[in-house]
Amino acid sequence: MKQSPRRQARELVLKTLYASDCGETQPEESFAEIVKDQKLSDKNLQFVRTLFTLVRENLAWADQQITKLAENWDINRIAAIDHMILRMALVEIEHIPDTPVKVVLNEAIELARKFSTYESPGFVNGILDGYVKKREKTV
Repeated sequence: MKQSPRRQARELVLKTLYASDCGETQPEESFAEIVKDQKLSDKNLQFVRTLFTLVRENLAWADQQITKLAENWDINRIAAIDHMILRMALVEIEHIPDTPVKVVLNEAIELARKFSTYESPGFVNGILDGYVKKREKTV
């Protein structure tokens, strides 16, 4: 089954964030290396660039949200890939309002299902669902 261009774009952002967080290269180098051979439309390439930049700019904010929501979990014990997925989804919910929240949640769960452990989709869903419910109360 062919995946949607937006899902492919989110996977690229995840891979780029993971590579820049875990690797020896600078984030911009990781970004350039990972996206260079991709067949994405200009619109989706711009989405990748925007989401990657927004996540990098809002790391502290995203981690603060995760810390508040991950009760009984030390943020340093969350699997690195799950941590990246949560950061991406939280930032997309807050800073890319044209993407419906349900789509962001579904995409994050699918990324966790594809790239992480058996328990990860439920964990990611629980954190993000808690954030959305808290956010809806304040809006």
